[in-house]
Amino acid sequence: MLYLFDIDGTLVDTGGAGLAALQEASREIFGDEGPMLDLAGSTDLGIVAEIYLHFQIEPTRERIDTYLAAYFLRLEWNLAHGNFPGRVFEGAAELLVELKQRPQAAVGLLTGNAECGAATKMRHFGLAEHFSFGAYGCDHADRNRLGPIAMERAAVHAGRKFSPQETWVIGDTPKDIACAQAIGARCLGVATGRYSTAELDAHGADRTVESLRAAIDWI
Repeated sequence: MLYLFDIDGTLVDTGGAGLAALQEASREIFGDEGPMLDLAGSTDLGIVAEIYLHFQIEPTRERIDTYLAAYFLRLEWNLAHGNFPGRVFEGAAELLVELKQRPQAAVGLLTGNAECGAATKMRHFGLAEHFSFGAYGCDHADRNRLGPIAMERAAVHAGRKFSPQETWVIGDTPKDIACAQAIGARCLGVATGRYSTAELDAHGADRTVESLRAAIDWI
C-alpha cells in the first residue's frame, strides 16, 4: 500500500509560524505583508504567485524562487526561535511508526509545501525519518497535478508501481480529497484542520476520522 500524507493540518500545526514567515518575506521583498491568504490545501507556487499578482508584478519562476528563499529562512527561524505554539497532532507519530514496521507499506508526502519548507517542518517536529520521497508545492502550482508525481516517485523508491486502488491520500481539506480523486486514489479525511468529518464526508472522502490516532487500528 502507498500512503501519501499532507503536512499542515494533518500531521502538524506550526502555530502560525508558516503564515508569519510568508508575511515577513513579503515585508522584506515588497515592504508590505501582502494580501490575506487562504493557505488550506494551497501550494507554495500558487500562494507566491498570488502575492506577486497582488503587487501587480509578474510572478516569474525566478521571482518566485527569490521569494521562497526568503520565506524558507524566516520559516526555519520562526520554528526554532519564534515562540509559535506548534505541535504534532495526536496519533500522527504513532501511525507513522506503525506504517514503518510494515514491509509492504510505502509512505511519502503529498503536500502544498515546497520541498525545502516541507523538510524544515518535518525535521523540526521529528518526523523527517518517515519520509524519503514525495510531491511538493514547488513541483506544480495545481495541487491536483501532484498526485501523479508522488506516485512516480513512490515507484522509484519502492521498486514497483502502485495502483490507485492501493493508494491512500491522507489530508484535512477538500483539496486533499480532490487531489486523491484526480488520480483515482482513496482519501482519508482527518478533522484536525478547519473542516469537520461531516464536511470532509460531504466533499467525498472515502473515510474520515477525528484524528490520526483513530486510523491506527484499521489503515
